[in-house]
Amino acid sequence: MLPWTALGLALSLRLALARSGAESGPPASAPRGDLMFLLDSSASVSHYEFSRVREFVGQLVAPLPLGTGALRASLVHVGTRPYTEFPFGQHSSGEAAQDAVRASVQRMGDTHTGLALAYAKEQLFAEAAGARPGVPKVLVWVTDGGSSDPVGPPMQELKDLGVTVFIVSTGRGNFLELSAAASAPAKKHLHFVDVDDLHIIVQELRGSILDAMRPQQLRATEITSSGFRLAWPPLLTADSGYYVLELVPSAQPEAARRQQLPGNATDWTWAGLDPDTDYDVALVPESNVRLLRPQQLRVRTRPGEAGPGAGPAPTQLAALPAPEEAGPERIVISHARPRSLRVSWAPALGAAAALGYHVQFGPLGGGAAQRVEVPAGHNCTTLQGLAPGTAYLVTVTAAFRSGRESALSAKACTAAGPHPRPRPLPRASTPGTASREP
Repeated sequence: MLPWTALGLALSLRLALARSGAESGPPASAPRGDLMFLLDSSASVSHYEFSRVREFVGQLVAPLPLGTGALRASLVHVGTRPYTEFPFGQHSSGEAAQDAVRASVQRMGDTHTGLALAYAKEQLFAEAAGARPGVPKVLVWVTDGGSSDPVGPPMQELKDLGVTVFIVSTGRGNFLELSAAASAPAKKHLHFVDVDDLHIIVQELRGSILDAMRPQQLRATEITSSGFRLAWPPLLTADSGYYVLELVPSAQPEAARRQQLPGNATDWTWAGLDPDTDYDVALVPESNVRLLRPQQLRVRTRPGEAGPGAGPAPTQLAALPAPEEAGPERIVISHARPRSLRVSWAPALGAAAALGYHVQFGPLGGGAAQRVEVPAGHNCTTLQGLAPGTAYLVTVTAAFRSGRESALSAKACTAAGPHPRPRPLPRASTPGTASREP
């Protein structure tokens, strides 16, 4: 009787342990993806600033788990033409990548960031550059905020393809445009930091990069006009269940498609879709061990290109170029006092006249932003009621007759407040003499 009782207890214990392990779910996935650093190496950056940024990128990459089946990192310089310092897969450890970053040399030249972003799109998805299909893509752009060519369109193409974009600005540039360029939410993906304070954000930014490499929920990447790739965290195992993927065109629910996948799957690519179309996607985990909720999202395919039968574009009459609606070209901070400072700006030469300006300012560390209106014809104002010894982000926006606005941002610091004078110590009386009472 006793041997059978012991055997029964052992089997019950083993079953309970197996069930407990199954209910805890699969282990969290290790970070895996392609990480590109886009470094402003043009002549608009001083040698000192470049050395500080280079050290910052080295600190970011050193502890990362680089390897063949894990993360891969690449460094590309922004200049007159983009230049690859090292491609994906060249370095198999964070320390080796850090040494390569520290050894990099400033390229100088013009700040053609838009051209570098188009190049980055090619490299992030080119197997010849060491990039891998089907893995998360992350771009970290470190900039002084300026560019000689448009940044918005190529950056939007990267985000449409599922690239997560982080931007680190050293305090200059258009805050509104950089907020639109970074991935959402901008509060997590955009950092305005003085070049000497970059070390403050190293740990936070590194954690955000690793989070982007581990999908926390269903997400769409590599979106084209005819398909997209889905990725999700490991919710099941091969033995604990399976997934059902549903794809439904928003305008044609009757054309729904379904696909069953094993429990160890973490990605799937839908192909043969219509361009410029909204699709509702659902990931349904089916398991007898754990109850998991479906995950859903809506994805819009990119517009298709014109086919060979579309014909040439209609000819348009040439028009005289209108004056460019450009914002301030330079911001100057002066007369910094504990509770006020003066902001001046220079309108761009040859630009259309602005109807007026508004100056928005708020503490860099967080807090309420304030706004001051400045009429046309004026190019300076004094900001009052500030906190002593505080760094502020100041954005000057020019408003034009067309309704368009153009802005430039700069960092400003108030002076520290006066230190209270120490109270004098009471005099010690000389031995043998009587001290006088006040």
